[in-house]
Amino acid sequence: MQEKPVKYLYLQPDAALPELAGLQRFKLILIVESEVSQMWMWEASRWLVLSGCRYMLAWGKECGAWQEAVDEANLERFDYGEIPEEDVVMTTSHEDDDLEEVFWFAKNRAKHPAQDLAETLMVHIGETDKRTEFEDLYKST
Repeated sequence: MQEKPVKYLYLQPDAALPELAGLQRFKLILIVESEVSQMWMWEASRWLVLSGCRYMLAWGKECGAWQEAVDEANLERFDYGEIPEEDVVMTTSHEDDDLEEVFWFAKNRAKHPAQDLAETLMVHIGETDKRTEFEDLYKST
C-alpha cells in the first residue's frame, strides 16, 4: 500500500482538541516540545486512540509518559479486557533519538501487526507552529 503524505497538526500546550476528520486508522508521530498538564496528556491520549491512532511514535518532552498514557488509553477503551488485533495500538518512545531517526523509523520500520497504516499524522505540541520545518525534514529522510 502506498503511503500518503504526512499530515501536520499543531497544538499549543493544553489547547482544545480538534476533531480529526478524514482519518481512519493511522500512524502518529507525536512531537512534544512543551510541557503540558498531566490531565491534558491523558485527555489527548484518549482522543488520539479514539480518533484511530494505531501506532504512536513519541519524541520530545516526557515521551515515555506519553507512551504510557496512550497504552493506558487503549486498555481503558476495551475495559482492560482483550483488545482485538486490529485495534492494538503499538507505541514507542524515542527519548535518545534525533527527530530525523524517528521520521526514518516511522517510514521504514513502524508496522502494525494486523493492518497497513497508509496515513501518517504528525502532532506537534509546542509554542510555535513548525509545519514547514518538520514537513521538510520528514520528506528528506
